[in-house]
Amino acid sequence: MSEGESYTYAGAGVSIAAGNALVKAIAPLAKATARAGADASLGGFGGFFDLKAAGYRDPLLVAANDGVGTKLKLAIDAGRHDGVGIDLVAMCVNDLIVQGAEPLFFLDYFASGRLDPEVAERVIGSIAEGCREAGCALIGGETAEMPGMYAEGDYDLAGFCVGAVERGEALTGERVAAGDVILGLAASGVHANGFSLVRRLAADKGWKLDRPALFDPDVLLVDALLAPTRIYVRALLPLARAGDLHAMAHITGGGLLENIPRVLPRGLHARIDADAWPQPRLMAFLQAQGRIEPEEMARTFNCGIGMAVIVSPADVSRVVEALENAGEDVFAIGRVEEGERGCTVAGPAGSWTTPRDWSAVHHG
Repeated sequence: MSEGESYTYAGAGVSIAAGNALVKAIAPLAKATARAGADASLGGFGGFFDLKAAGYRDPLLVAANDGVGTKLKLAIDAGRHDGVGIDLVAMCVNDLIVQGAEPLFFLDYFASGRLDPEVAERVIGSIAEGCREAGCALIGGETAEMPGMYAEGDYDLAGFCVGAVERGEALTGERVAAGDVILGLAASGVHANGFSLVRRLAADKGWKLDRPALFDPDVLLVDALLAPTRIYVRALLPLARAGDLHAMAHITGGGLLENIPRVLPRGLHARIDADAWPQPRLMAFLQAQGRIEPEEMARTFNCGIGMAVIVSPADVSRVVEALENAGEDVFAIGRVEEGERGCTVAGPAGSWTTPRDWSAVHHG
């Protein structure tokens, strides 16, 4: 820049015009997520939500925030931006439903070094798609352009979701009792945890991500890895409101082993039978590629189960039928018993492609 030239924000790398154009482009996407209590219009300094219009009498608010982790880097490198927004919403709303809360509204934070409107619109479009799946309104967000903070082409995402549950209906785990059955709802893939290990394997093993997967020739490996996280809200909310569920655990980082104990009272232990559901071929592929011990699998990946639901033995058949009618694949994967609070995941020889009996234990 010459000595007498006037400095501008655009000259420093920030395009206000591009940001304004993006807001106009995504406004219809947000509008499509409107629901009772929110008109989902963008552009103000904040978003309003009317709890009374949403049908609540005496609600408790429940809030969750999350990101997509290093799955985002894999998506950026592969130029696949159309699923990460669903991941972002799923990681938040699945954390709300396990407490019995209905997700009401969502805000996103999208940050990059230089705003690429096409990429941003695809990402925010997928956030809107996730909100539609979850039944919550996308009422606002922040698009930050920060030159020098991110490598060329990189961006980061965070999501914030608020839900509500009527006072007295929140799921706290206090109803869980010895003898309860643990149901597992099938995952849609790796979801959004364990990707630092996935990306290390991809680099070290020289995976051809744009080729058909060894375990499924009809799917490119990158698409199998980037399959969006399943959103369980619509299937679980009616059962939670009816009082049919004792507790739920969203299976994220830490796997079955570390997430189920988070909803157990003291003096109760979860015992999971790893042979109770088929190991997904994607999980078997990851395990074989990394020669990963089953104990490590149990604390790193969801291993095919994205949500654990704890119910009374008397309610199992009714709950399973309702979940299957809602489109979920459900397995009875374990039980609750007396013991030190924690979880044991165990399998006989042959389970999870392991030639020995094995078990993994976590106390917490």
